[in-house]
Amino acid sequence: MSYKSGDHYTKRAKNDGFAARSVYKLEEIQNKWRIISQGDKVLDLGCAPGSWSRYAKQKVGNRGSVVGVDIQEVDGFVGDFLLASVYELDLEEVKRLLGGSPDVVISDMAPATTGDRFTDHFRQIELASAALDIAVNTLSAKGHFIAKVFDGQDAPAFIQKCRTSFKQVRRLKPKATRGRSVEFFVVASGLKP
Repeated sequence: MSYKSGDHYTKRAKNDGFAARSVYKLEEIQNKWRIISQGDKVLDLGCAPGSWSRYAKQKVGNRGSVVGVDIQEVDGFVGDFLLASVYELDLEEVKRLLGGSPDVVISDMAPATTGDRFTDHFRQIELASAALDIAVNTLSAKGHFIAKVFDGQDAPAFIQKCRTSFKQVRRLKPKATRGRSVEFFVVASGLKP
């Protein structure tokens, strides 16, 4: 995604060696709730262009692992990369690459937008729901889940669906989110048995 050259977060990302300004959304979530720890196994859904995975790898260190999944190649990916759709993902392959069940599933996925707010919202909720299903079916017992959501009529139902699977569910619009953006993030912790 292209941003005007004067954007503070874009300049900061370039200076910090990240491919996208979106990394500061994950950083804010991490600073608030310490979701990712040293040694964790992290699954990054919709990982292109790789900034979230790079940040996660810094947090998990050498004892942790990161697997990224996207429908487009990511040059210089920091962990193991799977060129795949979240709708056709081989969860056993994910676990094999991670070395076990993920401790954290992160998703900054968004559809190619059409400009029709309802259509974009519906398609994004479908992606967030696919990410939630993957999280519920793969996460370790202490698992955490972070997902981008486009606000709209189906967002409350998605949040409620998260609450059926996790003990704690929070909603956050990080400071790095553009003012006119309809996106927010769901941060869920404590996978229910």
